[in-house]
Amino acid sequence: MTGRSTVRDAVGDAQVLVGEFVVDTKSLKGTQRTWIFPQDLTVWEAVLDALTRGENASWRKDKRATELHVEVASPDLHPGQVRVSVADRQGAMTTAQVLLEPAEGWIEDHRVRLDGVRRAWPQQLA
Repeated sequence: MTGRSTVRDAVGDAQVLVGEFVVDTKSLKGTQRTWIFPQDLTVWEAVLDALTRGENASWRKDKRATELHVEVASPDLHPGQVRVSVADRQGAMTTAQVLLEPAEGWIEDHRVRLDGVRRAWPQQLA
C-alpha cells in the first residue's frame, strides 16, 4: 500500500495536490484519488509523531476526504506488523484493509517525503 502525489490541480481558488492511495497485494488491488490541502500536511506530521510513539493514528478521519488509519498497537498484531486501512466514506463507501510489515525506518522515510513536499509546495505550484 502506498500513497503518491501525482499532479497539481486547482479547486476553486486554492491550489491543491492531487494524489492517490494505491493498494496492491496478491488479493486486493485498487486506487483512490484524493486532494491534499496544506493543512493536511500538518495533520500528517501529527500522525507520524503518534506512530513514532507507538500509538495508532488516523489521517483525515471524519473529514470530507479519503481517510487513512494506521494501527501499530493492537493485541492481534505480531511485532513489526502494521494494519493500514483506507476508507472512502464519501464516494464508494468502501474500506481496504491490509496487514503490512514495513521496512525498517519507514516512519523516517515518510518524514523525509513530508519535508520534501513542504519545501516544494505551495511556492512552486503557484
